[in-house]
Amino acid sequence: MSAEQQDKNAVRVKGMGDGLCVMLDPDRPPDVLEEELTRVFTPLRHLAVNARVMLDFGDGEGGDALVGKLGDFLRDSFGVGEVARIARRGKNGPDERLRQRDMDQSWHHYRSDVLMLTGRVRSGQKVTARRHLLILGDVNPGAEVAAGGDIIIMGSLAGTAAAGQTDDLESIVLALDFRPTQVQIGPVMAAGLPASPRPFPEYAHVEEGGIVVEDYIRANPFGRLPWPEVR
Repeated sequence: MSAEQQDKNAVRVKGMGDGLCVMLDPDRPPDVLEEELTRVFTPLRHLAVNARVMLDFGDGEGGDALVGKLGDFLRDSFGVGEVARIARRGKNGPDERLRQRDMDQSWHHYRSDVLMLTGRVRSGQKVTARRHLLILGDVNPGAEVAAGGDIIIMGSLAGTAAAGQTDDLESIVLALDFRPTQVQIGPVMAAGLPASPRPFPEYAHVEEGGIVVEDYIRANPFGRLPWPEVR
């Protein structure tokens, strides 16, 4: 992995209740973290103002000294509100008990927000999901799929896809064969994306105000999460 790719993995942002969770690599230099915070927060300016921000350093050592420095940087640069660190407690702490509850109950206490369909979405057809959309099949050219959250296509995406409608910039569009005619995430739109020479899992997300397409396996966007979370 190149140094640039490592830097881009140093900071990840996701929505968390009424605020934002910022996952950081405490081993990266402070100037790199500030550059990456600028990269991911710039498209979220309207969401960041007065937002409650929780800094998550994962299971890495250190990080305490960074909270004040990065908190001041986020307040000065983006007008965020409270900045605090997510506490990592011992095995008997509330976080561990919550994780164990999820493991034991297999998340049965959550109501699914996923619309899952099987089969091919043909030209002229449109599928819309209130939250997340999972299609076990293909989306043909001329077909449209839209969702309030993520769109996952376990097949070929050759039509148009609109995720995160209307303003969720954290949503993604993932397909095993990614060659859409148009992709939209929140209000950000892209068309005429170059097709890969061979089918492999790729996903689109918003970065620096534009649509970026990456190799899902290589980027592993959710790999830093310490345990499974409901999305």
